[in-house]
Amino acid sequence: MPGPERKGTAKVDFLKKIEKEIQQKWDAEKVFEVDTSHLEKQTSNGKYFVTFPYPYMNGRLHLGHTFSLSKCEFAVGYQRLKGKHCLFPFGLHCTGMPIKACADKLKRELELYGCPPDFPDEEEEDEISVKTEDIIIKDKAKGKKSKAAAKAGSSKYQWDIMKSLGLSDEEIVKFAEAEHWLDYFPPLAIQDLKKIGLKVDWRRSFITTDINPYYDSFVRWQFLTLREKNKIKFGKRYTIYSPKDGQPCMDHDRQTGEGVGPQEYTLIRLKVLEPYPSKLSGLKGKNTFLVAATLRPETMFGQTNCWVRPDMKYIGFETANGDIFICTQRAARNMSYQGFTKDNGVVPVVKELMGEEILGASLSAPLTCYKVIYVLPMLTIKEDKGTGIVTSVPSDSPDDLAALRDLKKKQALRAKYGIRDDMVLPFEPVPVLEIPGFGNLAAVTICDELKIQSQNDREKLAEAKEKLYLKGFYDGVMLVDGFKGQKIQDVKKTIQKNMIDTGDAFIYMEPEKQVISRSSDECVVALCDQWYLDYGEENWKKQTFQCLKNLETFCEETRRNFEASLDWLQDHACSRTYGLGTRLPWDEQWLIESLSDSTIYMAFYTVAHLLQGGNLHGQAESPLGIRPQQMTKDVWDYVFFKDAPIPKTQIPKEKLDQLKQEFEFWYPVDLRASGKDLIPNHLSYYLYNHVAMWPEQSDKWPVAVRANGHLLLNSEKMSKSTGNFLTLTQAVDKFSADGMRLALADAGDTIEDANFVEAMADAGILRLYTWVEWVKEMLTNWDSLRSGSVSTLNDRVFASEMNAGIIKTDQNYEKMMFKEALKTGFFEFQAAKDKYRELAVEGMHRELVFRFIEVQTLLLAPFCPHLCEHIWTLLGKPDSIMNALWPVAGPVDDSLIRSSQYLMEVAHDLRLRLKNYMMPAKGKKTDKQPPQRPSHCTIYVAKNYPPWQHTTLSVLRNHFEANSGKFPDNKVLASELGNLSELKKYMKKVMPFVAMIKENVEKKGPHVLDLQLEFDEQAVLMENIVYLTNSLEFASEAEDKIREDCCPGKPLNVFRTEPGVPISLVNPQPSNGYFSTKIDIRQGDSCDSIIRRLMKMDRGIKDLSKVKLMRFDDPLLGPRRVPVLGKEYCEKTLISEHAVFHVDLVSKKIHLTENGLRTDIGDTIVYLVH
Repeated sequence: MPGPERKGTAKVDFLKKIEKEIQQKWDAEKVFEVDTSHLEKQTSNGKYFVTFPYPYMNGRLHLGHTFSLSKCEFAVGYQRLKGKHCLFPFGLHCTGMPIKACADKLKRELELYGCPPDFPDEEEEDEISVKTEDIIIKDKAKGKKSKAAAKAGSSKYQWDIMKSLGLSDEEIVKFAEAEHWLDYFPPLAIQDLKKIGLKVDWRRSFITTDINPYYDSFVRWQFLTLREKNKIKFGKRYTIYSPKDGQPCMDHDRQTGEGVGPQEYTLIRLKVLEPYPSKLSGLKGKNTFLVAATLRPETMFGQTNCWVRPDMKYIGFETANGDIFICTQRAARNMSYQGFTKDNGVVPVVKELMGEEILGASLSAPLTCYKVIYVLPMLTIKEDKGTGIVTSVPSDSPDDLAALRDLKKKQALRAKYGIRDDMVLPFEPVPVLEIPGFGNLAAVTICDELKIQSQNDREKLAEAKEKLYLKGFYDGVMLVDGFKGQKIQDVKKTIQKNMIDTGDAFIYMEPEKQVISRSSDECVVALCDQWYLDYGEENWKKQTFQCLKNLETFCEETRRNFEASLDWLQDHACSRTYGLGTRLPWDEQWLIESLSDSTIYMAFYTVAHLLQGGNLHGQAESPLGIRPQQMTKDVWDYVFFKDAPIPKTQIPKEKLDQLKQEFEFWYPVDLRASGKDLIPNHLSYYLYNHVAMWPEQSDKWPVAVRANGHLLLNSEKMSKSTGNFLTLTQAVDKFSADGMRLALADAGDTIEDANFVEAMADAGILRLYTWVEWVKEMLTNWDSLRSGSVSTLNDRVFASEMNAGIIKTDQNYEKMMFKEALKTGFFEFQAAKDKYRELAVEGMHRELVFRFIEVQTLLLAPFCPHLCEHIWTLLGKPDSIMNALWPVAGPVDDSLIRSSQYLMEVAHDLRLRLKNYMMPAKGKKTDKQPPQRPSHCTIYVAKNYPPWQHTTLSVLRNHFEANSGKFPDNKVLASELGNLSELKKYMKKVMPFVAMIKENVEKKGPHVLDLQLEFDEQAVLMENIVYLTNSLEFASEAEDKIREDCCPGKPLNVFRTEPGVPISLVNPQPSNGYFSTKIDIRQGDSCDSIIRRLMKMDRGIKDLSKVKLMRFDDPLLGPRRVPVLGKEYCEKTLISEHAVFHVDLVSKKIHLTENGLRTDIGDTIVYLVH
């Protein structure tokens, strides 16, 4: 849900102001426009061509789109810094049915209800149908058609949907024409995308469909070429069909059910065994089957029975091969249009019966371990879904388990339906799947967890199904032989295919939901003649697998998903009769559908700017003077095929060569980034079509595909209905472009779902604002920063940490691990600076500070380009940061970095130990006071390990080196170490020490096994003694003394409290916010130690050098006199930094010695801050 209300927007407004200025600067300088004719001849660093699936133009872009395209954007930002010529074009998709369907729906509403429409009151929806809605794992391969309803929103009327977009009545009316959608949404999309500073060459943008004559010509060329290569066939395809109308029923022909497509089931044949029930006795001698439609063929190994509803009407009908299928009339009607019967659309009924008349029939079911199963009653089967026959898998279906338990528990229920005990009682759930969190009998687990009592607990059963089915599909693992250990989503299609090949199952289709045509006919799914792409053809598939083999996927799961998709992909219908798009060149009654005109359009990007000149619709004059009708097939062949002959055309050859040069320079596509849900369809078709178009030129095949998960918003699914939703423009308004981009980079890297957290976005804004303010402060304080040699330990550590940060961040960007790149290149990089600032008590070095600012700006530039461009300008750089190069990393001294990590660990450990020391002693409840805060700490460091640790380390090191960086099992180590005589008396300590070393090796690397540290602990601590004493408020003291429990890298510390005499410190300066206080003066204190103690008490004092101590000339009367404004020094003497304080603990008196002179100072001294 949305985050809490903000207190103010000053920081966001600051960032947005910068962004507006920077975007105007880039626009004026045309930074992202690139032409091969203008590029330098020297291109040793190469080119980088990145694309993103063009979004559909029926609404505003949202944060989910932005997350996916941010992967392209960040990659381009990084590759520019690596010196490559980069191209990021951006098209806009309008092909397909949704826009046309929405326009036509709006037109019908205006005809029926007037303008503005006066809609009838909504009737109450049937609640039961909602509650019993099936949970269906969406088949992503069906493409964008099934997304149409989701994209349209939940409103019943199109007019209301348009209203929800903030449109006026006058504007909405225009959307009744599909062309208006193409005029309205594409410019808005570009406007929104420009707000985030995309590195896009907008001259190459275009919209699809035949509205754009250049793109239309390009797609026609593609399909003519595919047909020439015999990749396109004509034949039967599944489609929604109206038997009454005798034709396919497209969205615009429907009274209800817009956006509904065919739903695929696996039809399982359950053979009826003899003796047949009396109602079926007339079918003796015929193969008779109960046919069950399932969405989960992978669970058929666990069948225990078959369900029918006793009061439901069923029929037996004869199939084309003479077998008898028993199911509902509705399902038989669907099957008759799918080739199951001799005559299309005719159901030859041989038997009518009620469900109760076949109860108790014995069946043979495929795959299950039970030889015979029985037909049993289930009271909740629906007539409008599936076949009315349900196969039972109680191991994984809560419905099946609940119904089976009812029959087992209730003898009266069995008796009512004539079910014998042996038909029910021996049958137990069979483990088929292992689902994380639910075990290998998931339905049993969830039903027990939710306390489901019977099949009538509908709400609980719906909840159980939702929890199990989606989790099972994505995370479930098979347990049965042949598929053991494989993920369900990887083997589902294989198991289905195996059953079909053995004749135990068929593909059966029916509409996802009820579809009623405008002629009031209930539609079916029919096999109709259509043009299709033959993705199942063996050689094409084989060559596409070769393309996949060479493809960089950045993630093994992405590769596995591609492999699974290519395995089961067969034919894909590429034609429609309704919608927007390009017409098939050889059969113009058909339109090319939206997943088919979007496979190689990346090639069109390379020449679009020369043909269209930046006009989205391709309606302006071409920069090269080429008319659309001149782009014949021969011309396109010459542009895109290396060895194509020069075409006969009026287009001058130099212009053709200019087009060809652009394509040859930019192709192939170096990166395509997309959501993972497009792997089974668009991205697989993308590979197939590139292989088909350039079969002999593998150098034109895609180089890399980066798939990402979906984007959650504040850990919840984005949803307009719940209000947990952000459009792109809302996100920019709320967080600024760079603030949003930072949060997108931090949202997630893997193929798993990512999470955009608004609180993190707000925190990011604060970080960015703080960063730019710090840069300004450093520029202002240039002269006060330390200069000279970069020689202190902390200088050298900081330099090494910067270099290490450059290298790590480079590696993360290269692997497209942007969350990690943000971590190493910003969060950890800033932490290194903060640590340096804290440790460098002598002041930060100017050279290092400004190297840091420059490097940090470059590392962050791909994520936050506007702010980085602003800082680049502040640094006085003459050119845009968009033309800058990745910083060069100097040498990295790992031992130096580890010595600094050691220092931080020691300081952290000291703080923890101090906290424990200050806790009151445990024991009986008394009014115990916490111990007095210690004033001193002695740190003991060891040069070598104690003998028993030395021996243990040596054994571990030998094993580590002998086993290629792995340790043996603890039992093996315990046995070996226990046999060493020198370790006998230490065995209680040995194995905990082993565990600590193994853990540290995993965290820090093999150097943990070194017998001596690579740095001098005492030298590191002594060089940073001021930092340690300041941060812990101790007096400075360190000794080199070895103790038994002290080992290298793990110093021992002892706290103690030195007694002191209290003294008042007063500040007479007016209106400065400093106050008077008391502190203890200890024996041997100096001005420096007292001032440091004072700084701990008054955090307003930042600079040690600006504080001076003074004593009263008359220690008795001086403190009693009233201070006089402007005479703070009167009757006082400055205390020299060489003076030493002495205390008499008995008399509670303090004096100081200076140049051999002793002076009493009374009970008060003065401090002044300049």
